[in-house]
Amino acid sequence: MPASGLGLQELQKSIDAWVKTYGVRYFSEMTNLAVLMEEVGELARIMARLYGEQSFKRPLPHVDLADELADVLFVLVCIANQTGVDLTQAVQANLAKKTERDKHRHHSNPKLAPP
Repeated sequence: MPASGLGLQELQKSIDAWVKTYGVRYFSEMTNLAVLMEEVGELARIMARLYGEQSFKRPLPHVDLADELADVLFVLVCIANQTGVDLTQAVQANLAKKTERDKHRHHSNPKLAPP
């Protein structure tokens, strides 16, 4: 099932079909929460070494940031699917909330001024 050009609704449907075809069923919500934390930890480890001050151990491992981000997104979509969250609606509502709350906040933050 190709995932290119997917919107959030299509992504949710695609992942649901994948889980039901190849994964048999969803893990429990709590198991998926634990898997999400595990995947975020793997992402954090890579970010700390690529963009932070930590270094990789030798020999240098194969690092695929895109794959780790996709792992996080996959599990997040699984949790949304199994709890009945429409991510399109959720993201739209969240952006509206952030826009109202922060429409002036960041422009007046001197830490965000262009270099």
